[in-house]
Amino acid sequence: MIDKIRKIWKIKDLRGSIIFVLMMLVIFRLFAHVPVPGVNVLALKEIFSSNQVLGMLNVFTGGSMDNFSIVMMGIGPYITSSIIFQLLGMVVPKLEEMQKEESGRQKINAWTRWATVPLAVVQAYGMIALLRSSSADILGDINTFNLIATIITISAGTIFLMWIGELISEKKIGNGISLLIFAGIIASLPSAIQRLFVTFELSQIYLLLGFLVIAIVTIVGIVIINEGQRNIPVQYARQIRGNRAFGGSSTHLPMRVNTAGVIPIIFAISVTVFPSMIAQFFVSAKSAFISKAAYAVINIFENQLFYGIFYFILVVAFTYFYTEIIFKPDNIAENLQKQGGFIPGIRPGRHTSEYLSFISRRILLTGSLFLGLIAVLPLVMKYFTGMQSLAIGGTSLLIVVSVVIETVKQIEAQVTMRDYDGI
Repeated sequence: MIDKIRKIWKIKDLRGSIIFVLMMLVIFRLFAHVPVPGVNVLALKEIFSSNQVLGMLNVFTGGSMDNFSIVMMGIGPYITSSIIFQLLGMVVPKLEEMQKEESGRQKINAWTRWATVPLAVVQAYGMIALLRSSSADILGDINTFNLIATIITISAGTIFLMWIGELISEKKIGNGISLLIFAGIIASLPSAIQRLFVTFELSQIYLLLGFLVIAIVTIVGIVIINEGQRNIPVQYARQIRGNRAFGGSSTHLPMRVNTAGVIPIIFAISVTVFPSMIAQFFVSAKSAFISKAAYAVINIFENQLFYGIFYFILVVAFTYFYTEIIFKPDNIAENLQKQGGFIPGIRPGRHTSEYLSFISRRILLTGSLFLGLIAVLPLVMKYFTGMQSLAIGGTSLLIVVSVVIETVKQIEAQVTMRDYDGI
């Protein structure tokens, strides 16, 4: 490993890219500690620590929401915008065609950025309304001018982070959006460890060892599921062209256990948070029926058992749903047939597509159940131990491990590419 690090550091442009990414992450963390004026930070942190849904939102905003910083929304609106255009690509034929071409993808990316602006404004107002309606005095009485200024500031922070994320992605040593979330999660570790030492009691030693064992087992499981794949054998027919023979080789088609990554959990968080946020707007409604209904929705989602079951089902369902979006067995079967490839024992064309769909659904069952268990792991731990996770929950571990694996692979690819350039 030391030799690899030395080799990476000796490559000038790769070293510069890594330093640039680290500087961008430092800038992000600096902005994450600049709170919006007039906020009761202590009351805000208390609400986020006691609310599971808001705690998960804080994870996906890079840990900048619990102090109401100027980048409190993180890249959440950008993720929401990306999800919207991915879903539209399924139902709008023109968008589906555009996704297949480089120029079309560039246009869709530009539309995604533009759509992020109004989404950031709406989500910023929704979060402010949610915090103002809480029992704790977090924002106090703010006038219309200050409210508009706060919304503009928070929205500008989201656009700024979106820009930083794209700058990081251009360096090709990791996904910028994922690295921003990763930095927010890792930044919470020192304070969590500090709290652990301050409140440590000798009677908790076995409980802490149990947490450590579960964390190690979870990390190992995440790596196995992330890297796990089933190799479908593919045979290419031998073709004779003049005096030369082409093809006749054997290879395999890798099908990953966790094709969707962490996206289903992001989808599930968005859907889980939405009813509570909407209900907050109707708590003070003049109609008694609407007000009671709003309180009922809020109370239902505050119930840990209902929240856990609902969250688990959503993660499993969205894993299947998102895989259906990105995994196209018809296209794979068509490409194999055009290239003279076939799966032994399976006819080319429709039969190959059906076979790939069948295998994908069987593999996906394991991946979806694993993601669901990872998502509700903090709730399960709290139920059996009565304590919150010591540092980061299962979803956070999944993000951290996935980002590390992806970044390491991209850096290794950059090193390999430069080795070929030297040859």
